Amino acid sequence: MWERTITIGSAGKTFSVTGWKLGWSIGPYHLIKHLQTVQQNSLYTCATPLQEALAQAFWTDMKRMDDPECYFNSLPKELEVKRDRMAHLLESVGLKPVVPDGGYFIIADVSLLDADLSDMKNSNEPYDYKFVKWMTKNKKLSAIPVSAFCNKETKLQFEKFVRFCFIKKDSTLDAAEEIIKAWSRQKS
Repeated sequence: MWERTITIGSAGKTFSVTGWKLGWSIGPYHLIKHLQTVQQNSLYTCATPLQEALAQAFWTDMKRMDDPECYFNSLPKELEVKRDRMAHLLESVGLKPVVPDGGYFIIADVSLLDADLSDMKNSNEPYDYKFVKWMTKNKKLSAIPVSAFCNKETKLQFEKFVRFCFIKKDSTLDAAEEIIKAWSRQKS
C-alpha cells in the first residue's frame, strides 16, 4: 500500500508525551509533496528542543529494538496489563468493554446498567453525555462520551458507549478500582 498511503505519527501518541505538538509523515513523494505544501503554509513554529528530544528518543530506541527494555517493546506490554485490568473492572459492574488491540482507551457499552439519569438536567443531550455526568457526580469516576466524536447523523448509534483512558499511573487505576469495587458492592 506504500504507493497510496501517507503514515502520520505524533510524539504525543508514540512516546506518551501529551502536549508535544510534534509529528511526522512518511509516504511516497507523489503524495508527500502535497502534504509538504500544506504543512509549510499552515505551521509557523515548533519547539526546536522538542524536535531534538524526539530525534534522540527515536535514535536511542532504534539502536535497541531487540532489547526488551526498548520503549517500543516495553510500552505495549505495559499497556496490555493496564487494558486488561480496566476491562475486568468495567465488566465487574456490568459494563461491556470493547477491548482494543492497541491504544490508550477502552470503550464500554453502558446500556445494560440501566442507570437512573432522571436527575441529569438537559434532557436534549445524548445518553452518553448524561451517563458520564451521572457517573462523575455519583460514582466519582470519569469517562468521555463517545458521541462527542460523532457527527449529527451517527450520534444515536454510539450514545450508549463511553470511553475510558487506561494509560494512567497505577495509583490512579488503584483509586478507580476502589470506586468500581464499591459500585459493584452497591449493585449486589
